[in-house]
Amino acid sequence: MGQWVTMAEPSTEIPRPAALDTWYYLTDVAVEDGRIIYYGDPLIPEKRLYRELQPAFQELGYELKLTDREASEGTALVAIPLSEASGHDGIPWTNLILFIATVFSTLLVGATVWYFIPLREVLSNPFVIFRAWPFSAAVLGVLLVHELGHYAAGRYYGVNVSLPYLLPVPIIFGTMGAVIRMRGRIPNRKVLFDIGVAGPIAGLVATVVVTAIGLSLGPIEIPPEVVEQADSNQQLVFNNPPLLDLIAWLIGAQATYSDPALNPHPVVIGGWVGMFFTFLNLLPVGQLDGGHMVRAMIGRRQETIAAMVPGVLFAIAGYLYFLRGLSLNDSVMLWAIWGLFMLLIAYNGPAEPLDETAIGRRRLLVGILTFAVGLLCFMLVPIQVQG
Repeated sequence: MGQWVTMAEPSTEIPRPAALDTWYYLTDVAVEDGRIIYYGDPLIPEKRLYRELQPAFQELGYELKLTDREASEGTALVAIPLSEASGHDGIPWTNLILFIATVFSTLLVGATVWYFIPLREVLSNPFVIFRAWPFSAAVLGVLLVHELGHYAAGRYYGVNVSLPYLLPVPIIFGTMGAVIRMRGRIPNRKVLFDIGVAGPIAGLVATVVVTAIGLSLGPIEIPPEVVEQADSNQQLVFNNPPLLDLIAWLIGAQATYSDPALNPHPVVIGGWVGMFFTFLNLLPVGQLDGGHMVRAMIGRRQETIAAMVPGVLFAIAGYLYFLRGLSLNDSVMLWAIWGLFMLLIAYNGPAEPLDETAIGRRRLLVGILTFAVGLLCFMLVPIQVQG
């Protein structure tokens, strides 16, 4: 376990687990702004040192970091209280504020875009946006379940992960998704894989459930004035991914409607969002879920695959524009922009595990199946402009 040492000046309790004396030659201890700095010399390589010490410090309520600096006292270890390392002390205000803002933005977008409530009506009676609560619940549900899958896996393995940060944007869906922050080193490839795959699996389950519910609710009627405007103006069309059509076939529901006055229920859009973001997250690049999973599955060869992804996305954009003759608005710019984004984050690779032991056949199979289901979420032309 460990012991606590009390310093005379300043008056502070210092954690000193037994593993520290076993693997680290301690020469001095200092306290700065609540952080405890241990000076001395490692008795084993740094990767193994972290692997040996981090669990003991975490059990005492601290996140351990190894610094690169060296002073006259030796190499420093820094123990940070978990409340400070997680970015909040008690109430996660940033997460809460972003959540409230995203609830509002999804309600507003849901009401005006997917429930066809005129903006003037929203301005005269703001409470009318709550009619869009099924859309908001569907979109936020699939995103939060995905991120909470990562969070639960991280907490299970004792990895310091943050609560989800939702990203509110008052257009199309009302949000640009959600992210979590993962701090500290990952002990091994198995843990990296489990944390990486937990989000897509949880998110896909939520997406299937939400999609099935939305399809079962049937279509909604589009107001006649909106139909008339659609006949004379351009409109966005969201094409169905194969997974959505498969769910519709399995439950005997209708996924598309030839009647221009009918639209799929807005809850189905929550499923569409879940599928689209699942596919993008599974791209094997950088800090995306796919990047972590492939890094865990095949090791450092992940870098070679990641380097190919931007080229593939640019090739899709070129194919749609030059060979299919689609306009830039028909998902051509979408794939080109994501190609640029992948190019930027490819150099910031996934988390580096301390132990490179292979993850085993069972996890490899889970990874392959997850990527296979992710391919069912792929659409060559997700969004088109018609009219």
